[in-house]
Amino acid sequence: MKKKVAVLGATGSIGSSALDVIRVFKDDFEPVLFTANKNRAALDVLALEFPGVKTVLGSGDLEEAIKNCGADIFVHGIAGSAGLGASLAALETGAKLALANKESVVMAWHLIQSASKKHNAMIIPVDSEHSAVFNLINAHCKNEAPAEIILTASGGPFRRFSAAELERVTLKDALAHPTWNMGVKITIDSATLANKGLEVIEAARLFSMPAEKISVTVHPQSIVHSLIRVSSGGIYAELSMPDMRLPLHNALFFPEKRLCPFARLDFDAPQDAPLTLGFEKPDMERFPMLKLAYYALRAGMSYSIVYNAANEAAVALFCEAKIPFTRIHEVVEDALMLDWQEAPTLEAVLDVDKKAREHAFLFAKTRAN
Repeated sequence: MKKKVAVLGATGSIGSSALDVIRVFKDDFEPVLFTANKNRAALDVLALEFPGVKTVLGSGDLEEAIKNCGADIFVHGIAGSAGLGASLAALETGAKLALANKESVVMAWHLIQSASKKHNAMIIPVDSEHSAVFNLINAHCKNEAPAEIILTASGGPFRRFSAAELERVTLKDALAHPTWNMGVKITIDSATLANKGLEVIEAARLFSMPAEKISVTVHPQSIVHSLIRVSSGGIYAELSMPDMRLPLHNALFFPEKRLCPFARLDFDAPQDAPLTLGFEKPDMERFPMLKLAYYALRAGMSYSIVYNAANEAAVALFCEAKIPFTRIHEVVEDALMLDWQEAPTLEAVLDVDKKAREHAFLFAKTRAN
């Protein structure tokens, strides 16, 4: 019997990768719902390719469509904090949630975890790093937690830039990621290391690990997607080419094991272009967003909300050429230095999110004057 699949954010990079998997394995999956934020033309093209699938544009009818589509699994590729409501709606159906929207976990893990348990809905991480950790733990830590999680970061396009060079970075520069093809916001987050900061927070929540047991190593080749250290001291890693179709393939078929035709790593590299794997310590002084993420993680759930909200605001300002690249972290740090109360309900989470954005925009405007 075919699995019924809903793809949230079907016209984005995650959605497009998921659809590649569905096309190859069309005898295994039946799409029932595609959603998009603004791209009506691309959504219409998909509706012609997959007759009978329901499509939703924008957020107006999104949660109602999620609850009524009958999906066995949701691929959640909506970007940013806008995806939180969709995460909760999907979990309420009891279906599996293949989650690429890290902001849901960062902003409201207590609500996400509660909904998952209440409706017996499994969360399968789709970020390449968390997918790798998920697989490694299932393979090597069935009876104990890992001693350490090591997330890999490409280092982005500015890994070798000096502080002075970072001051002159343009939007075009920031969007030129060396190894991954992603959306605008996540590409800029990769350049500041904010994306890795969000992933540190996400890993702590998904795998119940304290901050001191999660580390980051810069791995420019993006071949090793994450590592875990076990209690004996040994380290296990997951390797593949940088291709989001692999974690999506694994999530769509889970718990079944099916040979994946994507992201296959070739060890028969020519001698003049050998396969090499390099690792180095991230520079948290030149890229403070990673350091700020650890601060937010230790400070509490509301500070994670603020980290994400202020960063989204700062990235938007940078994209509009209203602040320089190096001010992104200043905006976030200023917001994190305020006293934020806990946010136990969805309304409280959204209120902290709103206030953090407002403060971020006000701080940026003040600094510009």
